[in-house]
Amino acid sequence: MVFSKSNVDKAPGEKISDRNNVKKQFPVTGMSCASCAANIESTLNRQSGVVKASVNLASQIATLEFNPSEITPQDLKESVTSIGYDLIIDESENAREELENLKQKKHRSLKNRTMLAIILAIPLLLVSMVFMNIPYANYIMWVLATPIVFWSGRSFFINAWKQIRHGSTTMDTLVSLSTGIAYIFSVFNTLIPGFWHSRGLHAHVYFEASGVVIALVLLGRLLEEGAKANTSSAIKKLIGLQPKTVFKVLASGETREFLISKVKPGDIILVRPGEQIPVDGKVTLGNSYVDESMITGEPVPVLKENGSEVFAGTVNQKGSFRFVAEKVGAETLLSSIIRMVQEAQGSKAPVQKLVDKVAGIFVPVVVGISIITLLIWWLAGGENGFVRGLLSMITVLVIACPCALGLATPTAIMVGIGKGAENNILIRDAEALETAHKMNVIVLDKTGTITEGKPSVERIEWKSEEDKKRGTNILFSLERISEHPLAEAVVKHLNDKALTVPVTGVASLSGRGIAGIHDGKQYYAGGLKLMNEKGIGIESRLKEFGEREEENAGTVIFFAGSKNALAVMSVSDKIRSSSGEAVSQFGKMGIDVYLVTGDNQKTAEAVARICGITSFKAGMMPSEKAEFVKQLQSRGKIVGMAGDGINDSQALATADISIAMGKGSDIAIDAARMTIIGNDLSVIPSAIRLSRNTVRTIRQNLFWAFIYNIIGIPIAAGILYPFNGFLLNPMIAGAAMALSSISVVSNSLRLKYSK
Repeated sequence: MVFSKSNVDKAPGEKISDRNNVKKQFPVTGMSCASCAANIESTLNRQSGVVKASVNLASQIATLEFNPSEITPQDLKESVTSIGYDLIIDESENAREELENLKQKKHRSLKNRTMLAIILAIPLLLVSMVFMNIPYANYIMWVLATPIVFWSGRSFFINAWKQIRHGSTTMDTLVSLSTGIAYIFSVFNTLIPGFWHSRGLHAHVYFEASGVVIALVLLGRLLEEGAKANTSSAIKKLIGLQPKTVFKVLASGETREFLISKVKPGDIILVRPGEQIPVDGKVTLGNSYVDESMITGEPVPVLKENGSEVFAGTVNQKGSFRFVAEKVGAETLLSSIIRMVQEAQGSKAPVQKLVDKVAGIFVPVVVGISIITLLIWWLAGGENGFVRGLLSMITVLVIACPCALGLATPTAIMVGIGKGAENNILIRDAEALETAHKMNVIVLDKTGTITEGKPSVERIEWKSEEDKKRGTNILFSLERISEHPLAEAVVKHLNDKALTVPVTGVASLSGRGIAGIHDGKQYYAGGLKLMNEKGIGIESRLKEFGEREEENAGTVIFFAGSKNALAVMSVSDKIRSSSGEAVSQFGKMGIDVYLVTGDNQKTAEAVARICGITSFKAGMMPSEKAEFVKQLQSRGKIVGMAGDGINDSQALATADISIAMGKGSDIAIDAARMTIIGNDLSVIPSAIRLSRNTVRTIRQNLFWAFIYNIIGIPIAAGILYPFNGFLLNPMIAGAAMALSSISVVSNSLRLKYSK
């Protein structure tokens, strides 16, 4: 749950009388379509004390800004339950687990009901269209349709009844009315066909209309559920970074284990090798290297010594240290990242706003038209006016059933996702597809996105061949003892080229390097600072090599004896071969490229220059990356963000279109709307082209779905009857409804062959 203060200037006519507003997110249960979200949203916005309410159908979250002195969460819950839904205001751990279990149970139920409906709908359709003259055809169709209507489709009728009781309508209303009336009408015609025969009319049955409609709508909902099933997994993984217990150092000097909830600012915490840091604070005793890749995105752990800041969720490496807790609970940097991802995932997708408007009008209008149709026929249709009116009413409800409308988006998304997978792009949802084609700015993380994210030795330049033969084993043995993470890259590079030799008198020179003695001689491995400190001479060739490598984004390590440097190594994080080509393609597509990194200015400048990027930001914390994205958005830009680390998840959640590298952090992947499978940046332009094709297909589908209803509903109501005596049979209406769905699916399948 999100809790944050919000100061809102009071506007004329605003319901809130002071500035003590809070912003919270609550899960909502019972929603099945866009109309449900619109109903809940309008109900909440009408409550006194609510500044703004937004309900997201995809994430099943209501985001509320309200004044707690005027309205309580319990009041909000009661307003939602009064219209047939529920608002979960319990913020305990047990409540979260129960809600997750409920979601999983509902998804399994939907899947089972959809599978049964499809299995029974296929023979039902065959009997009605092909084998309609076999003995007992009507009874066979009755048997097949009954489980679909009363088991698979029961949720439509239950939800529709709930909404009708509270004076509202949803897509469930239309589905239940059309399928329910068609089913009851068909049962009547099967049992009492003489009623129609005596009036000169044939007793048609429409079991296939009720069964196929329910099967298709359920399939559409299952597709939609699949797209949004994992929206909370990123939050779970982020929360999982917080350890459950900590070791607190008491005033007596004793160390005891406590629940993390018992930690307060000022407490002294002990962190042992391999443990996660539980809260934010400053080191007071000891030193170690800490993996801060979740914060900075950089693969090289950072030295922490007295006075250094440490952050919750980062991982201690080999040493132990104590630190004083400064920020705990919701105040930690990790908690702020969790909060940002929660808020971004709870926001409403642009495409949903259009669906909300359409759904709010479509259902009551169609129901109204069907009732008016019955009344007009009854009053002006002559002797058989009521019969024809009833048939026309059913026909209107059947032909207007929103299958095409409901399938327009999910089928295009499904095909688009498949097409994306062929191009090494995993597309998460409709929002990504809708927004990506508008992207005019992309922000790229450095480590793991433009670069490979694995430091390695690019080259070792020796002073002489003799020094190489004599020094390789010593360098290998010395670096094996070192705890510095860059030493691991050196060891890995020399692993099959060197042997271990005895090294004594080893001294770790914090932040500078390592020293040791072999065969009575002193040796050093470290940076230029250590060389200068020890007065070690570096010949011009080695010095020039080091300077050149630094300009090319490499980190330089020297290996030296007591007086002279024997070798210089370049350790770097390789730039991906595809990065330069991707930047070039972005430029051709009119997309501006920005590089953002937690690394230093010099490295960022070198990487940007090599890749052809003109704009970059160095030394960026996660919140600063997200803030930079917001700055670009404030200028009217549609911003894409590509990253691979936990440190990028905040910016990914903030961006209009977020893209995670497939071999990066699971949390970054979960927070993103798109994932690159294989870390090849050059496929992002392909994703943008796919987005354009998919959005165009969705718009075509929606256009034909609406045209179908605009033309079909008046004909179903009998508008042509006064001119040529044509009255649309519900059987043909059912076929037309199925045809509209088939046309939408067929149009979506064209995406497979687009380039």
